[in-house]
Amino acid sequence: MSSQALRMSSLFLRTLRDDPADADVDSAKLLIRAGYIRKIGPGLYSWLPLGLRVLNKIEAIIREEINAIGAQEVHFPAMMPREPYQMSNRWEEYGDNIFRFKDRHGADYLLAPTHEEMFTLMVKDMYTSYKDLPVTLYQIQGKYRDEFRPRAGMIRGRQFVMKDAYSFDIDEEGLKKAYLQERGAYERIFHRLDLNYVIVHAVSGPMGGSESEEFLAPMPIGEDTFALAPSGKAWNVEALTTPESEPLDFSSIPAAQVKDTPDSTTIDSLVSQFNSLHPRQDGRPWQANDTLKNVIIAVKHPDGNREIVAIGLPGDRQIDMKRLEASFSPAEIEEATDEDLRKHPELVKGYIGPGVLGPQRRSAGNKEAVRYLLDPHVVRGSSWITGANAEEKHVCNLVYGRDFEADGTVEAAEVRHGDMSPDGSGPLSFERGVEIGQVFQLGLKYSHAMGLKVLNKNGQAVPVWMGCYGIGVSRVMSCIAETHHDDKGLIWPAAIAPAQVHLVATGKDDRAFHIADDLLHQLEGEGIEVLYDDRLKVSPGVKFKDSELLGMPLVLVVGRDAVNNGTVEIRNRRSGQVQIVPLEQAFHTVKETVGQLK
Repeated sequence: MSSQALRMSSLFLRTLRDDPADADVDSAKLLIRAGYIRKIGPGLYSWLPLGLRVLNKIEAIIREEINAIGAQEVHFPAMMPREPYQMSNRWEEYGDNIFRFKDRHGADYLLAPTHEEMFTLMVKDMYTSYKDLPVTLYQIQGKYRDEFRPRAGMIRGRQFVMKDAYSFDIDEEGLKKAYLQERGAYERIFHRLDLNYVIVHAVSGPMGGSESEEFLAPMPIGEDTFALAPSGKAWNVEALTTPESEPLDFSSIPAAQVKDTPDSTTIDSLVSQFNSLHPRQDGRPWQANDTLKNVIIAVKHPDGNREIVAIGLPGDRQIDMKRLEASFSPAEIEEATDEDLRKHPELVKGYIGPGVLGPQRRSAGNKEAVRYLLDPHVVRGSSWITGANAEEKHVCNLVYGRDFEADGTVEAAEVRHGDMSPDGSGPLSFERGVEIGQVFQLGLKYSHAMGLKVLNKNGQAVPVWMGCYGIGVSRVMSCIAETHHDDKGLIWPAAIAPAQVHLVATGKDDRAFHIADDLLHQLEGEGIEVLYDDRLKVSPGVKFKDSELLGMPLVLVVGRDAVNNGTVEIRNRRSGQVQIVPLEQAFHTVKETVGQLK
């Protein structure tokens, strides 16, 4: 076994001394500075030789583990016709998040954001019997999504590399078995990549299906917030459910009363006015959590319908738009506009209350009432200060279940440190993370939509049970760069580094380069991957800075000491440990150290 070194004198590489002005996270700054990638537009990056080597090694690890559970690799085009996505309704459900275009004949196409439909149709085309199942297929391929705000380099881009796999089984039991196999493979993959992760319960979103879990890499720049329970369970915030509370006894609550509240269009001003004008008889101050605010949102349904919905939640909590979007998926959510409010003159901005919403409005004979949903923190039997639907008027002692009803509940409010976990094990704590993988039990969604059926043992045509499993390959690379660096540069895990050894020849004496050449031949002959800085007339300082920036696990320095003293320097990039070893021991020491690298 042998390898061929990368020589920096001919390598297509230029490092940068300064951070790119438009790079917003460490991984993007370092990958661009180190010459692994180049930005060509918002959310779009070119791969350079060193970057491709890392990406290919990540893909190789993924393939090894996924092949080991019996999955088979296929490959689809990135450009897909409209019809399959129309069958699953996702042509509309994806909204503005996909790239749509027409060919010269006027036919509709998209750049695939994911390939559930095509995998389903492929199996439908080729398999007809339970004897053909189970089967798991996967691909590693570029995906495309029209991100509104691309950010964080390749962590949130418009084009990215993804591994997506799909399992097909005759029954739900088979699906669950495939799901656990894939989930286990993911754990092994991320362990081999030296990437810390947390498995969290998640929502399925546009993917559909029932059970879903995300693999999140904890880091401050993450877009996802996940909650940790004392039991060790974790949830994506969007997937959190508020524990149900027992109804409260409201028998002692007096009748609701309308009060004057001048200039009270905010929660803070409302609380201040109530404490000033309508203090409690028992002397307790009114607080924000005594108020019920009703927020008007617009729901854009996949069929194009725009619905105005009112969300009621305690005044001391903010709406979490991501949680709300998860609750309304696949519809899109946005704040209601002034134009929306003008269509509903019963909604008095700043003074909206339940009296003109949902069941209350319909009971008064108005069938076009705004739908009214309550966050679960509004407990049946609880008493509130809320809008009286008139300028500078609020009502107090308004009891949910006595004085007003709602059309249902929705998880809308932000969750906070100390909120009770869904499993009842205790208060929640929160961290941020980046999604690096997700597994879904799709169930029968796509089988029903695409007509995927096989004959069972009794000769009956039955739908196939499907699972879906994704890893953001290019995102994983960025996450590794984000968590494996210092102030000098990258520190790649040995399994995916472009090379295991960075051989640096320094000085003006040709003998140092001859010594380095001899060491290189020995390392190549042993199959050790080497990045060789053989550049002439480049100062040692520049070479050392490049070695730190590029991030190979070991740096082998051959310079003046090799010529004068017969010694070389071996630097461990991760630990910072430096060894001075005699030249005759250098090869064996490097070989042994490489074998011990993580």
